Amino acid sequence: MVVTFGKSTFEIHGIIWNTERSRILGVCGMHPDHQEALKKNRVLLAKQLLLSELLEHLLEQDIITFEMREHIQAKVGSFNQNVELLNLLPKRGPRAFDAFCEALRETKQGHLEDLLLSTLSGLQQVLSPVWSPRHALSRDHDLNLSFPVCESYPPHKRLRLSVDTVEHSLDNRDGPPCLQVKPCTPEFYRTHHQLAYRLQSRPRGLALVLSNVHFTGEKDLDSRSGGDVDHRNLVTLFKLLGYTVHVLLDQTAQEMQEKLQNFAQLSAHRVTDSCIVALLSHGVEGGVYGVDGKVLQLQEVFRLFDNANCPSLQNKPKMFFIQACRGDETDRGVDQQDGKGPTLSPECEEGDAGRQELLKMRLPTRSDMICGYACLRGTAAMRNTKRGSWYVEALTQIFSERACDMHVADMLVKVNGLIKEREGYAPGTEFHRCKEMSEYCSTLCRHLYLFPGHPPT
Repeated sequence: MVVTFGKSTFEIHGIIWNTERSRILGVCGMHPDHQEALKKNRVLLAKQLLLSELLEHLLEQDIITFEMREHIQAKVGSFNQNVELLNLLPKRGPRAFDAFCEALRETKQGHLEDLLLSTLSGLQQVLSPVWSPRHALSRDHDLNLSFPVCESYPPHKRLRLSVDTVEHSLDNRDGPPCLQVKPCTPEFYRTHHQLAYRLQSRPRGLALVLSNVHFTGEKDLDSRSGGDVDHRNLVTLFKLLGYTVHVLLDQTAQEMQEKLQNFAQLSAHRVTDSCIVALLSHGVEGGVYGVDGKVLQLQEVFRLFDNANCPSLQNKPKMFFIQACRGDETDRGVDQQDGKGPTLSPECEEGDAGRQELLKMRLPTRSDMICGYACLRGTAAMRNTKRGSWYVEALTQIFSERACDMHVADMLVKVNGLIKEREGYAPGTEFHRCKEMSEYCSTLCRHLYLFPGHPPT
C-alpha cells in the first residue's frame, strides 16, 4: 500500500522514504508505550507546547516534512496546531518519540519531556537508552529559588514537577520590604481636594482583606504559598493609609458571601468616606474560589456594595483589588518589534447633561467603584512563593510611594507599567519568560486621592 505524504516523501510497505536525500526515514508505527505516554499527557501538551522552533527540530530529524509543517501551521490558534502535531506523531515511526523528546529539550521545554518520561516509568516499561539517569526529575539548579505559580486551576490541570515551577527572585530579596507610606503635604491637599472625592474622615474608611490560602474542596486546589505575604502587606498598607482593616482567612464560598454582606452593612460606613475590599484566592473568569472549591461570583460581590444594597456608601469611592486568576492561559508574551507609532487620543465631546433640572437626584445602581485585577480576562496570575504575588507586590510599592501625590486610577496605571515589565525566570518550564498584564475598570466620577497623613494627627 502506498500513501503519499508529499512530492519528495512517501511510504511503501511501512517504510518512509525521502527521494531528495535517498535515505530511509523510519518504519511506520510508534511503540504502544510511547503512544500511551503521549495520550495520557495529550491535553497538557496541547495547551503548553511551543511549536515554532520545535517544528524545525522535527523537520531537521526527518520526523515531519515541509508539507506537514505547513499543514500544522495553517491551523488557527496554538492549541489546534498542537493537536494536529499530536495527531501526526504516532504515525511517524519508532524514532518519532525519541526525536520529539530531544526537540523538547533543545527548545527549553524539558518539563514536558520529564512529564512524558515520568508517565513511561509509571507504565513500568523498559526504557530505551535515550532515557538516561540525567533525565531524572529532580533539578538541583532549581533549588533555593523562589517559585511563580498560577492562581488558577487544580493540580491535575497544572504543571507538576518534583519541585514547583520556579521564578528567580528578580531583585535577590528573600522577603517583603518594610512598608512606609509617604505623607501628603498640606500644599498638595489644598490644591487638589476640591476636585476630588472627600477623604477626610478618621479612619478614612473600612478595609476588608480576604485571603484564602489552604484549600480542602473537591477541586483539590493547591495551597497558595506566598499568599500570607500578600495579605500581611495589604493589611499593613491599608492601615498606613488610614483605614480600619478587617481580615478574613480561609473562607468557603458561602462564608465569603455572608461575611462580605455583613461587612457591607456595617454602620461605620455611614461616618467614613471610602471603602476597600481585597480578595486573594484561586480564581476563574468572573469569580474567586472559596477554600471548599466553590466559586463566588464577583458580580455578586460588587452587588453587595452598590447604591441599592449599600446606601451607607452612596457617592463614596469603593476600591476593589482582585488577586486571582481569570483563566488558565499563561501569557507567554511576544517579542517587541522596532518602531513605535504615536498614540492619538480622540477629542472628548461635551455632553448635554444638566439641560433640565431634576426634582430628585437619582443614582445609577452601580457607581463610584474602581476595581483592579491582577491579570487580563482568560489569563493566569503569577505568585512568588517567597515575595507574594506580582500584582500585590506592585500595588503596595506604588501606593506606598505615590499615594501622597497621585490619584488611585493613575497609580493603577503605574502598577500596570510594573507588571508589564516583569518576566518570569524558570528555564525548562512553561513559565520561563512568562508575562502578566494587570488591568482596572472604573466608574469613579472624580479623582480619588487618598491624602495619606492629612490632616496630620
